[in-house]
Amino acid sequence: MSIGKVIFAGAIGLFAVIGVAGAIKKKKEAKLTETVSVAKQEESSLALSEERLKEIATREIVEVVEQAPQVKVAVSESIDSEYLPKEINRIHRLFTFGKSRLPFVKTIAYTSRVPWLNGRPAWIADYASHYSTSRHFIARALNGKKDYFTQKVSSGDRFNVFDEERNIEFYSVVDLSQLKMWFYAFDRDAGERVLLKTYPVGVGKTSEDSESGCLTPLGRYLLGDKIAIYKPGVEGFFEDQKVEMIQIFGTRWIPFKEEIDDSKPFAKGLGIHGAPWHQDETTGDLVEDSHFIGKFDSSGCLRLSQHDMEEFFSIVITKPTVVDIVKSFDQAKLPGKEWQDPLEN
Repeated sequence: MSIGKVIFAGAIGLFAVIGVAGAIKKKKEAKLTETVSVAKQEESSLALSEERLKEIATREIVEVVEQAPQVKVAVSESIDSEYLPKEINRIHRLFTFGKSRLPFVKTIAYTSRVPWLNGRPAWIADYASHYSTSRHFIARALNGKKDYFTQKVSSGDRFNVFDEERNIEFYSVVDLSQLKMWFYAFDRDAGERVLLKTYPVGVGKTSEDSESGCLTPLGRYLLGDKIAIYKPGVEGFFEDQKVEMIQIFGTRWIPFKEEIDDSKPFAKGLGIHGAPWHQDETTGDLVEDSHFIGKFDSSGCLRLSQHDMEEFFSIVITKPTVVDIVKSFDQAKLPGKEWQDPLEN
């Protein structure tokens, strides 16, 4: 074959290769364009689905809101929890005998002969009176559990009382937006407050006419000493009807005694008590309605569960105690400075 023919054949082969390569490239580009198009369609479809879902969800939420009863409540629309102190429980440190015991209580050993009594033996009631500590408090310390009535004591038995050299009062903040109560001990001489425990509470029914948004009024109130302990079978009058008092007030009742500062006078007749009890349909026994706690349901009183109310009652009934009811915790007028717990530092 001549050189000219070889060159001509090579040129034809080269053009063929270039043509095939071009065809393959166009095919790839077409496929890529198709893939991108499909992807865009899927993305568009996905976006449309998301928008559709949002539209449906929004419509359903609106429908639920429109169907719900329009009630004004004390809960704020946006609850900022940054201002809230941490929830804590130091109650057991009122009754312990160890190093974790709180600084304003002390441990003593029972003896029937005491320097403040002459001529007769001392009983638990005498210790309670001398140390301004309730017999319920002493009973819990003696028994090592939440038994506030058993007061069997022998010489040498140990129990805790409030230190008579400490000027102790109690202060509680009820936050209506959180439906919780922060319970403090306040040492007036040291100017320090100790957070003892955070309790869930029940409060008054919602009310558009009340400044608080419910039947529980805002303000600071001193608790009174006309306290009551109720057991099944104890009857009294409530709203002109004779009832078992435990069905209204639970096992404990502490009234508001007087208003402090600019508190409203209509708080008279209100107080703190346990959750009401009802008769069990199966057994016929009276049992606690604990579901009332953490709700807007009372006629204005504050409600605690039975165990919480009995605990609170045993601690505060021998000391001045203030309850500060606010819409949100940052509105409370806390006394003194926060105590620095050496066990937490």
